[in-house]
Amino acid sequence: MDKTSLEAFSDGVIAVAITLLVIDLRVPEPARDVSLAHRLGEQWPSFAAYVVSFLTIGVIWVNHHATLRRLRAVDRSILFLNIALLMTIVLLPFTTALMARYLLVDSGRTLAAALYGGSLLLMSAVFLAMNWHLLQRRTHLLHAHITPAYRRHVLSRNLIGVAPYLLATAVAFVSPYLTLAISAAVAVYFVLPGTTPDMPGDA
Repeated sequence: MDKTSLEAFSDGVIAVAITLLVIDLRVPEPARDVSLAHRLGEQWPSFAAYVVSFLTIGVIWVNHHATLRRLRAVDRSILFLNIALLMTIVLLPFTTALMARYLLVDSGRTLAAALYGGSLLLMSAVFLAMNWHLLQRRTHLLHAHITPAYRRHVLSRNLIGVAPYLLATAVAFVSPYLTLAISAAVAVYFVLPGTTPDMPGDA
């Protein structure tokens, strides 16, 4: 498989994952004694989890493209690491729905939040492992202008992304709301300009 096919396949899988997020958003049934605004307000965990996960998958899509742009070609090891990454991304719609469904329920919300944070942690850890493999063990597949200093910078940025998700998973046992808040903060941070390193040679 060439790099173009890998990118096209990955885009398709990520597009499916990000689309599945909307399935958990429900249209409220009409009721005479309760306003539509109130019924929608009752679903705020679903909307909040949807926004956080949508932004997170969007960020990983952008960073995935940046990762592939550094490569001249791909080999078998890269294909399987990419499959592992996609597997973690496709898991997010399930853990997002779980988090949204149990956030306001006394029984089960701690575990639901821990699984949500854990799924984000797993995704970021696999992405870090994939980049470490590419930038440290497959340097012959990189473009010639990818410098050692740039490789170290990319890996340090990826490592920064893992730590908050580890915290988000741990604090689920303190407050599920903290898990959601930390996950939201990470998504917003990586959406900001300048958080994805420009590749050497970019205009």
